[in-house]
Amino acid sequence: MNRTQGRFVELWSRSGGANAEAVYADLARHYGEPGRHYHTLHHVRRCLRDFDLAREAIVHGDLVELALWCHDVIYVPGARDNEQRSADWLRRCAGDRIATCERICEAILATRHTGVPDELDARFVCDIDLASLGAPRRQFRENGVRLRAERPDLDDRAYAMHELKILQGLLARPRIYLTDYFHSYCEAAARGNLAWRVAQPMPGAAT
Repeated sequence: MNRTQGRFVELWSRSGGANAEAVYADLARHYGEPGRHYHTLHHVRRCLRDFDLAREAIVHGDLVELALWCHDVIYVPGARDNEQRSADWLRRCAGDRIATCERICEAILATRHTGVPDELDARFVCDIDLASLGAPRRQFRENGVRLRAERPDLDDRAYAMHELKILQGLLARPRIYLTDYFHSYCEAAARGNLAWRVAQPMPGAAT
């Protein structure tokens, strides 16, 4: 059992879940699906590193961590119900054994990033999901390449317009990060990365 699997199995069992190894196997199978380049276990491990950094500021750590493990377990590029289907996957696996299941599902749904969640736990999940926006520029660019690779259905111009809409929406927010911890930790770097990306020429544009 590797470290990643061991961490999940311990957390799942500690939270009251059954069949932890089988649940992890299914989770890892989903994250390893062909066509995934960004939404993989690498993304989950990156989320866990940021979670560990912020752990002392998070009251319900196991709840937040389980939401991070599961928030992208179902991912169909371009689909609008990935978060809902990921929450449904958790419900099926948890049954009635994990007492915080519905709160975890609410945190997963919050990663649609369409509003400000009421619960602080969900705000931490959202912020950790977006923490890579504040990565060093080289890593930010590499993440962009991986995200682009997940949308072969779009030509370069269509993808650039899709990306531009998302990034401009983030820049227009009063705060990208909803918790004080990640606002302090990531906000300035994320805004710098997003502004840089938005300023890049549109594919096919005259130079």
